[in-house]
Amino acid sequence: MTRVAVFGGSFNPPHVGHVLAAAYVLATQEVDALLVIPAFDHPLGKSLVPFEHRFAMCERAFRDIARTSVSNVEQTLGGESKTLYTLRALVKQHPDWSLRLVVGSDILNEAHKWFAWDEVVALAPLIVLGRAGHPAPGAPSPMIPEVASRELRAMLGRGEDVGTLVPRAVRAYIEERGLYRA
Repeated sequence: MTRVAVFGGSFNPPHVGHVLAAAYVLATQEVDALLVIPAFDHPLGKSLVPFEHRFAMCERAFRDIARTSVSNVEQTLGGESKTLYTLRALVKQHPDWSLRLVVGSDILNEAHKWFAWDEVVALAPLIVLGRAGHPAPGAPSPMIPEVASRELRAMLGRGEDVGTLVPRAVRAYIEERGLYRA
């Protein structure tokens, strides 16, 4: 079995916290690969830039991390993204994969909001990463700097420099296309 860590999210935009989380999982966990999956349509109704931009930014953000790839599985599935449906599709497409789901400690406090949480965890046991400002019972200490996409969107909207918070290639993509401007 190929052990695959599934790292999903809005990635609106992907930032250095996401990149460091991916590298951390690959360095510390018993996984062979990490699959980055941008949400097609946010299940909680968050406003997102179009999928094709977030997918392209993810490709740029994670391209230098070995054993990492970006998947458009949620675009293929269409409609509102549900982790359970994504995991089921991956199991069907790749019966030789053993899945783990990468989540931040903030998610442990929001599990009640997830569709079929128990089934999700059964299909892909969790790899929990500690997030600064989001303590949760059983979660490890934060290892990733505190960076939030919503704050980055606000900074970009005000024309502020996001400097070391967003990978260079992602910053260039955002600037070229005028994304997140107010």
